Amino acid sequence: MRVGFIGCGNMAKALISGMISSKVISSDSIIASDSYKEGLEKAKKELKINTTLDNKEIVREADIIFLAIKPQFYNSVIEEIAPIIAEEKEKNREIIIVTLAPGHTLEKLEKEFKIPVKIIRTMPNTPAMVGEGMTALCKNNLITENELEYVSSLLKGCGKVEVVSEYMINSVIAVSGSSPAYVFIMIEAMADAAVIHGMPRDKAYIFAAQALLGSAKMLLETGMHPGQLKDMVCSPGGTTIEAVRSLEKTGFRSSIIEAMNDCVEKAKKM
Repeated sequence: MRVGFIGCGNMAKALISGMISSKVISSDSIIASDSYKEGLEKAKKELKINTTLDNKEIVREADIIFLAIKPQFYNSVIEEIAPIIAEEKEKNREIIIVTLAPGHTLEKLEKEFKIPVKIIRTMPNTPAMVGEGMTALCKNNLITENELEYVSSLLKGCGKVEVVSEYMINSVIAVSGSSPAYVFIMIEAMADAAVIHGMPRDKAYIFAAQALLGSAKMLLETGMHPGQLKDMVCSPGGTTIEAVRSLEKTGFRSSIIEAMNDCVEKAKKM
């Protein structure tokens, strides 16, 4: 099956790179479009994919189309490509649309296309750029299990994939889609503190980032409760429990929860 991308920004390039490197699809089976000609040419050179400036060509060429554009452009792009999808349906070509945007529910998308269309809604995150992404998927009732499994296999080239009920998507945005930003703020703050105490900044970033990477791996591989893992580090009367006391005093846990609540509410309004 040929895969198309309408939009070829950072997220699209991350997904394409993951698909190619995991060998679930070859570069010559991928075609991408974008309004930014220079960026598209760069993607063509780096990823060895086919490119076009015409979104309609993507529909005519690809069996699976990723809408890798910003949410505010969905309406205009759907309006542009829906008639071509209808033409292809008359030729007995069924095209699968894969979305990457918050705010566009399956019901809303079906209304925007105005014709029956196979749709898979996804929510990836930027660690897909290094093969450690987390992507959630849900589908409309026209998608078969085999089709869902195939799209899942494409995305697994960029990290982990979970099929969820659509009502969970806004929670996914907060806990996974947006959360790399929270983590980067934490790494930056940890590094700043290390610099205050004399550590060179380049080393501070390495120590902070590796601590988070290793901690996440411990949780995933041991299956232990995060509270148990925290307690393993907190020796009685030691330095770690003193740091934890300070974090609790300044509302660290609460600030994360409130940030995620705000993220969910914003997603609901989009």
